[in-house]
Amino acid sequence: MTDRATDPDLGVRAGTTRDGVRSDRPDHEAGPGTVAHGVSVEARFDWGEFTERYWDRQPVLYKSVRPIPFEEGEVFQAALRATHAPDPYPIIPSHTQFAVGRFQQTTPGGRLPRASDGTFEGYGRRLAATDADVRSDGYALIVHAFHGFHAGQWERERSFFAGLWERVGLPTTGAITTLFHGTYEHTPVGVHKDRFATFLFAVQGRKRMRFWTHRPWTHGATTVLDYEPYLAESFTAEVEPGDLLYWPAGHYHVGETVGESMATSVNVGVPREDHRAAYDLDDLLVEHDTHSLMDPDAGLARLPAVPAPLSVPDPATAGLPLVFEQVLDAFGTYTDASRMRDRATVQSLRAWTAGGLRPAPRPEEPRVLRDDTVVRALAPILWGETAQARVCAVNGHATTTALSAAHVTRLLRLLDGPGTSVRDLLGPLTDEARAEDGMGGEEALPATREGARRLLETLESFRGVGRSGHRRRSR
Repeated sequence: MTDRATDPDLGVRAGTTRDGVRSDRPDHEAGPGTVAHGVSVEARFDWGEFTERYWDRQPVLYKSVRPIPFEEGEVFQAALRATHAPDPYPIIPSHTQFAVGRFQQTTPGGRLPRASDGTFEGYGRRLAATDADVRSDGYALIVHAFHGFHAGQWERERSFFAGLWERVGLPTTGAITTLFHGTYEHTPVGVHKDRFATFLFAVQGRKRMRFWTHRPWTHGATTVLDYEPYLAESFTAEVEPGDLLYWPAGHYHVGETVGESMATSVNVGVPREDHRAAYDLDDLLVEHDTHSLMDPDAGLARLPAVPAPLSVPDPATAGLPLVFEQVLDAFGTYTDASRMRDRATVQSLRAWTAGGLRPAPRPEEPRVLRDDTVVRALAPILWGETAQARVCAVNGHATTTALSAAHVTRLLRLLDGPGTSVRDLLGPLTDEARAEDGMGGEEALPATREGARRLLETLESFRGVGRSGHRRRSR
């Protein structure tokens, strides 16, 4: 496959080329990183300069970004967790894709990562040694919602992107994180355009991204696998471990391996185009499980199938069509103002504390907190109120308590210090709920001493509270 950055027959003007990045700028023109057309190269990463010069404007490659949120060993461990399919279901998990050549696979067939592989290199060597099809055609492992499979990795990713959200706002429906690994010739879907602005973090091996500023073909297809006829209009960038490559949502693109080498990258996509207010409404008012957050299309399954053709009855003689009644029943939250407010409160707190990255890693198993245990907050804990209870949220998870606002405020203030014993945190609470605290609803933890202890244990399971000696997360 021809690379326009290095082929003189494609008419690239005089300039500089670094690590496979085409630069059309003669050396005497404007300052570093400025490129007339294509991909700029920057040696120093700064969110302020990035949003001013590149955000929603043009691609840019940052060399050797530090600190980078993705470490190869943790990425491999996250891939193991994400691709594990519990017996007796020998299928590839719904958030995972595996392709050999151009063909998507539906059963693992021993082709998913194993702990015994140790590393991505070990994984690739095993496949090459035992699978003739993989050896001849290459393979692609793609994992969606990847940030939900390793807590430490998620925390670093959230911390990294906090600087962007401060400048452009938190994405209301969340950013997406996707693992790409393999020896594939090009991305299995081919040339395509996303509604997401994309940050590609190179983790292992070398990878080339090929771009078009507009759709290079004229027919109606949304993706193209055989894109050889359109190479002359493209430009490319090559990344190596530690690099960060960004491109806006409007660019058509495809990922390519360099030679026959294996490559691993993690992409973070921020929604920028074709956003609809309905997405925000659904996100705030409908209870989503982890599966629906991993699969944007899963929400469609909540809607009943519509019989065809759908006839509209005479309103004078008939009621609402059955399918409409089913839809209203599925989305009954929308018809109850109190439930709408409560749901919006809970979902908002989850979204804010997740830092734009949902689903958050699953909570840990709660552990007993004794009176003499010293604890403190490891991450910011936010709280709000529903009609009957208080909601405490941290790291993308939320729980409700019947404790009064005054008790919650006191508890969180003490947790924000250098460390306080559980005994002092429980303070004036007794084993019986007080009338002023209220009942809090069926799901709320009771406004008692033991209820408050369980609240602390729950917040610890969310990784928002730690025992003495635990490192505090960046705030």
